[in-house]
Amino acid sequence: MAKNYWLMKSEPDECSIDDLLAAPGRTVPWTGVRNYQARNFMRDLMRPGDGVLFYHSSCAQPGIAGIARVAGRAYPDATQFDRGSGYFDAAATAEKPRWFHVDVQAVRKIELIDLATLRARSELADLAVLRRGNRLSITPVTAAQWKFITTVLARPAPATERRA
Repeated sequence: MAKNYWLMKSEPDECSIDDLLAAPGRTVPWTGVRNYQARNFMRDLMRPGDGVLFYHSSCAQPGIAGIARVAGRAYPDATQFDRGSGYFDAAATAEKPRWFHVDVQAVRKIELIDLATLRARSELADLAVLRRGNRLSITPVTAAQWKFITTVLARPAPATERRA
């Protein structure tokens, strides 16, 4: 089966690349997604080993901040059953969960690739995150886009910013 590639947005004050690197096993569950298309990507198309561009969003300088991978198959998002969670869904049941998520594992932190840099490259003209009005937190990335970003644009973060 062919490997897929994804861009996954996270607000850094909720989960940054540094938080991901500091998590046990450098892995976090990608909980709280409440968009059916993004859910379907995780539930139906994501597979362990798929590549992830870890994107900081809704912050002063949005952009790709790290490289990660899908660490496991999708499973029900427990936050849908938690009445105290902002992601609680009264219509979801254990027998018929509505929301799923995957675990994401950090590979490495990179120097932030900001939107201006992404927009300036014709090789990335069709990158979904650059489309006007795109608000999805998870979007597919083509193999060519992945290769260009990870081999041409991605540079290791300065040593003072890297975590072990």
